[in-house]
Amino acid sequence: MSDEQQSEQQQQQQQQQQDGSSSSGEQSERVGGRGMEALKTHVMEHKVDTALWATRALTLFFCISYLIPIFGNPYSSYQKVLMSNAATSALRLHQRIPSVQFSREFLAQLLMEDSAHYLLYSVLFTYTAPLTMVLVPIFLFALLHFASYSLGLLDVMGQNNALGSRFLISLVEFQHRNILRGAAFVEIFLMPLTVITLFLGRGSLITPFAYYRFLTLRYSSRRNPYTRNMFHELRMASEFIANKPGTPVFLRNAIFRAITFVSGLAPAVVVQ
Repeated sequence: MSDEQQSEQQQQQQQQQQDGSSSSGEQSERVGGRGMEALKTHVMEHKVDTALWATRALTLFFCISYLIPIFGNPYSSYQKVLMSNAATSALRLHQRIPSVQFSREFLAQLLMEDSAHYLLYSVLFTYTAPLTMVLVPIFLFALLHFASYSLGLLDVMGQNNALGSRFLISLVEFQHRNILRGAAFVEIFLMPLTVITLFLGRGSLITPFAYYRFLTLRYSSRRNPYTRNMFHELRMASEFIANKPGTPVFLRNAIFRAITFVSGLAPAVVVQ
């Protein structure tokens, strides 16, 4: 074979490779274009859900900027976390109860909503000294719902096989229960912490009483039983420690008195 024929074959192969790469590039551009159009349509049809996704993204950002203060004043970031969470709770509450009525029945229905609980939570801690533990339930709920909705957006765009989507799937499907249990655990232990901060002069007198009301609402929640279940788990663990043969008598009595005291504060739960 002559040198001219070899050069012609090489040119033909290069041309075929260029044509193949350009066609694959055009195909990916078409797929990406369809994905963006589908995303725009989804956003226009689900404006409130998209707004909730955005406020949760802001909540996560401000939580990180509070813990790693490289974007500004950490106290300002702390307040912005509470404000963005309040906005999320208000939007979610509007979704659940779109019409407002001035009646006792409406107020009772309002207080049964989880979003109303965390709207109260955000307002309550806005006027107290910053406590890092306060942000933990907010961060966990925002992370869970942000990941869940982001997974839906990736599915709309046709990117559900990407590495990021697989991480979100594992977070939502496999860590869902642990995230909710962790949030419930922190909710419970914030109650004695509000009392401690009161005696340290960092909290107001109304905070423990208002937070107790919040905790009773969480305990009675119909849609999220994790706080109630966590109380039960903590009671079982405490009774196990108290009943161990090596537990001192004074500690055993203190544990049982604490269990009796906390059980007496628990509200009655209506079985649905």
